[in-house]
Amino acid sequence: MAQGTTATIDHDTSGKMNKVASWWMRMLTWREKHIPEKTFVAMLSLVVGIAAGLAAVLLKTLIALIANFLTSRFITEQGNLLYLVFPAIGILLASLYVYYIAREPISHGVTRVLYALALKKSRLKIHNMYSSLIASSVTIGFGGSVGAEGPIVFTGAAIGSNLGQAFRLTPQTMAMLVACGAAAGIAGIFKAPIAGLLFTIEVLMLDLTAGAVVPLITASVAGATVAYVFTGYNVEFFFSQSEPFYASRIPFVLLLGVFCGFVSLYFITFIDRIEARFKRLRNRWIRFAVGGITLSILIFLMPPLYGEGYEGITHLINGDVTGIFNNSLFYGYRDNTVAVLLFLFALGAFKVFATAATNGGGGVGGTFAPSLFVGVMAGVFFAYLINHLGIIDPDMPLSIKNFALMGMAGVMAGVMHAPLMAIFLTAEMTGGYDLFLPLLIVSASSYGISRIFTPYGIYSRRLAKRGELLTHQKDRSVLTLLKMDSVIEKDFSVVHPDMSLKDMVDVIAKSHRNLFPVTDDDGKLLGVVQLDDIRNIMFRPDLYRRMQVHRFMAIPPAKVVLGTPMEKVMKTFDDTGAWNLPVIDEENNYVGFVSKSKIFNSYRQVLKHYTYD
Repeated sequence: MAQGTTATIDHDTSGKMNKVASWWMRMLTWREKHIPEKTFVAMLSLVVGIAAGLAAVLLKTLIALIANFLTSRFITEQGNLLYLVFPAIGILLASLYVYYIAREPISHGVTRVLYALALKKSRLKIHNMYSSLIASSVTIGFGGSVGAEGPIVFTGAAIGSNLGQAFRLTPQTMAMLVACGAAAGIAGIFKAPIAGLLFTIEVLMLDLTAGAVVPLITASVAGATVAYVFTGYNVEFFFSQSEPFYASRIPFVLLLGVFCGFVSLYFITFIDRIEARFKRLRNRWIRFAVGGITLSILIFLMPPLYGEGYEGITHLINGDVTGIFNNSLFYGYRDNTVAVLLFLFALGAFKVFATAATNGGGGVGGTFAPSLFVGVMAGVFFAYLINHLGIIDPDMPLSIKNFALMGMAGVMAGVMHAPLMAIFLTAEMTGGYDLFLPLLIVSASSYGISRIFTPYGIYSRRLAKRGELLTHQKDRSVLTLLKMDSVIEKDFSVVHPDMSLKDMVDVIAKSHRNLFPVTDDDGKLLGVVQLDDIRNIMFRPDLYRRMQVHRFMAIPPAKVVLGTPMEKVMKTFDDTGAWNLPVIDEENNYVGFVSKSKIFNSYRQVLKHYTYD
């Protein structure tokens, strides 16, 4: 009886599911007939923008609630021992959630969005809409020295992706919704709609076509509006420009830009190196122990490293340099010039270690906020040092507040290779529009220095190393989307070196190809025979038994190893002038041939689906 009841329930459930699926398909069919694609995408971009904006508000609220609950009773004038405990607990909780519930890595959200755009047809999993929210709020709220921006970009992108999948949209339309979600996430968490739009262009490297403008702007404005509704019409960091900017300061602004460029290189390089060392630790408990201990010690010694570091940023952009000593063992040295310089330097330098230890130890967060933090420290350190070296008029010192803002924009531009976003984001989240010219100078010069030494920003660097990055260069991007498995041709007749010319002619008669790979008995490639090369002897019967294949086979101009990125394959074609190249595996076993004509045909097919018009 119980089994029959269970079967009936399962049958009823299955029937209801089928009815829902049937209703959904009818609705999709109705939509295709009555709502134009561009109109529908614009409607969806509004939904994605609102959802991503709500996610941003929720994430910021959760982080603030956890952090305030844990640190509200801390004593300002001394060090607090709980800094040795809270960060490690946060990493532990986040890593357990990722390992046992999410069951896949979810940190480095922006890089994962880039990967989805490049190689996964913009498809992200359902749990990505909330898993980063949960893990990053715990990580950051307990003191993890990372940012919430990467997770919110991942969350917003996942919302767009899953909405696109639900409505059975094409890959290029889904890519647009992914970008809308990312833009809305940035706009919502910083209340910066223009920066959200520019983020998709410079960081996600989405082409801003005429058809993409409306949905991106709609999503960005919606995300920022939701943030304004729930948190008030105020900027992220309050900034009041009480000290005007003089044209005579431009040389110092240029120097700051160069300084920020090298600080950006330090940031990018050491984040990569330290996280790579953590990956070498195979045991996750050892990674957690090393990351947790490192982070806790750093935060105990330098409390501004706690969480995103926004409290320290707020102090500095309002000219309160001594405020960064709050809750630290060095509170009594806050009026000492050398101590201030050393503390600023240490905060900027060790924020990189704290961020890498958080992510490497199992926490979840991004590098966006850390780059803002390091930038502010760099700007204040630069201005404070110049002011106390005695090389300028002491009655007209460099403005600590102004240079803090410029440093923020400079390091952000250099780290992310996004100068326009850095300028507008800094202006939008602080209200510092009067400093637009110096922000432009610092961002451009810092980006220039960083670009000289590394062609990729921190988010695209990992994918670029693996040849999996889409860029604004259409040819390179389409080749990235092409995979060698899809262009290898295997319908070639294989011959062997000891075969006679007669046997070769018999193979030619049955083949529709004019190219023949030569392999040994183990399948290893020895050479190739081209029909044009033996045309003058293949009709001479007197040579049929005297000539063998090894006498007239040729060495191919190059071989392509299976798995080589298509961009390198095309470069090999250009270098050799060949039209066909043999493909081998790592052990020189023959696999097939790849041809220019096949690649060009595949290229045209991918290109038609690449750009959202």
